[in-house]
Amino acid sequence: MNRIEKRMQELQQRGEKALITYITAGLPDMEGTKKLIRAQEEAGVDVVELGIPFSDPVADGPVIQDASYRSILKGTTLRKVLAMVKELRAEGCEQPLIFMMYYNTVMSYGVQNFADACVEIGIDGLIIPDLPMEEQGELKEALAGREETVIIPLVSPVSGDRIPKLVGDAKGFVYCVSSMGVTGNGGQFHAHVAEYLKQVKAVSPIPVMMGFGIRTAADVLPVKDVIDGAIVGSHFIQLMEESGYDTEKAKEYIRTFKTELNA
Repeated sequence: MNRIEKRMQELQQRGEKALITYITAGLPDMEGTKKLIRAQEEAGVDVVELGIPFSDPVADGPVIQDASYRSILKGTTLRKVLAMVKELRAEGCEQPLIFMMYYNTVMSYGVQNFADACVEIGIDGLIIPDLPMEEQGELKEALAGREETVIIPLVSPVSGDRIPKLVGDAKGFVYCVSSMGVTGNGGQFHAHVAEYLKQVKAVSPIPVMMGFGIRTAADVLPVKDVIDGAIVGSHFIQLMEESGYDTEKAKEYIRTFKTELNA
């Protein structure tokens, strides 16, 4: 059982919903990323998605695209992010961490080398939007027999008959995309999002999270009884940028969201 699975089990035992946030690695700088992760851990966030900047982030909207671009200009690389996470773990950080990234970066680093590095430094999960289930074989083989790092499945409103296959042997949690298109749609959810989430929940052996376009806990109230938690990305990045990456603002947002989500 890795950190994500342990946290989800603890939440279920307490009858609570999870909050997952997304930040772009390397912003405001590498040390600032470490401080922001620590602040979120202190505030009680359940999982942090750490975005690995990429030149063509096809699943992301303008906010995350811009953040990725600015991080690249600062010299952020996968190798540097791996080193930063290794430092965090050595300093005692037990926050569940996920890499959200694109497969070109994995291939460039070397699939087996990447898998080994993730397990070694304590990356608990991987979200790779451009790696469909049918093409995950090499990465799954590289991670075979090691439960420390799991591949998080992405499910969309048009997944339909593929949903049971996508979640059948999945680990960690299921990432349910709430709308078609890219991240940061600002609450413009799919017209039949509740029915779709119920369809996923009915067949998923693991917790179901809703992401894309979420800003406040109020955004997920209509489906609160269906999902096991919410994922906030673009809005959280905007909040950090507007506040100059104020860690107290991050803590305040997380604590408020968690309180309202579990009211």
